[in-house]
Amino acid sequence: MNALEIRNVTKTYPNFTLNHLDLTLPNGCIMGLVGENGAGKSTTIKLILNMVEKEGGTIRILGTDQEKDLHVTKQDLGVVLDEVGFPQCLDAKQIEKVLKYTFRNWDGALYRCLCRTLSVPMEKPFQEFSRGMKMKLGIIAALSHHPRLLLLDEATSGLDPVARDEVLSLLNEFTREEDHAVLISSHIVSDLEKICDYIAFLHQGTLLLCEEKDRLFEEYGILSCSKETLNALPPDAVKGVQLSPYGAKALVMRKRIPLGMDLSPVSIEELFLLMVKKNH
Repeated sequence: MNALEIRNVTKTYPNFTLNHLDLTLPNGCIMGLVGENGAGKSTTIKLILNMVEKEGGTIRILGTDQEKDLHVTKQDLGVVLDEVGFPQCLDAKQIEKVLKYTFRNWDGALYRCLCRTLSVPMEKPFQEFSRGMKMKLGIIAALSHHPRLLLLDEATSGLDPVARDEVLSLLNEFTREEDHAVLISSHIVSDLEKICDYIAFLHQGTLLLCEEKDRLFEEYGILSCSKETLNALPPDAVKGVQLSPYGAKALVMRKRIPLGMDLSPVSIEELFLLMVKKNH
């Protein structure tokens, strides 16, 4: 069973359209949503949660229809949005007292353990937390009721490198369970490259690709060459180009390039940036 299935979903705002989105997140996997500000990452997560109404398509979460049965699956979702909405006057200890009556599978021992692991103070008011500390407490709360699917919107933003590494380790540990999965959006593409099994690129509301991360590295490479060499390549081999006075840096399909050409490995960030240039 897939953790998440999005089929042909559309949402239109006055100046933006999320255009016929299709995503499949298998159980046991982490999918990274990559895109610039306004690409549709937060809209996608809000549509999954039924926080905004879609205009077409279907969403299935953990095997159930989102429109009909979200109240059934809500206990199995761990959610961290770009703003963590705990009451400002409460501290972590008081927040735990509220959450244990909200989630049937609440695990207070796990919550307190994660607070110690991520150095979150128990008796400091939430309003005095830094943005990074607020995000850490949001992630801790999301994990502490034993969800099966985590939905994280920019959940690593504001974290220092040590805290980000700790959180990424927790997410990797979470998906060791075969019936667990994570959908995470982030501007920090290097984080997604470390932990994700699948990468989805959104650009101006359109899905450019959704593929297994390892397959992307196998299929694409970077060719640094002259403009004359670039123009001689098969047009369908080139998926993005950055030109400079010194030549060209091209994102290419490895199988479509003549043998003997020296290709460099591509990073997820390079892959996204060059594909976006292709689609301008």
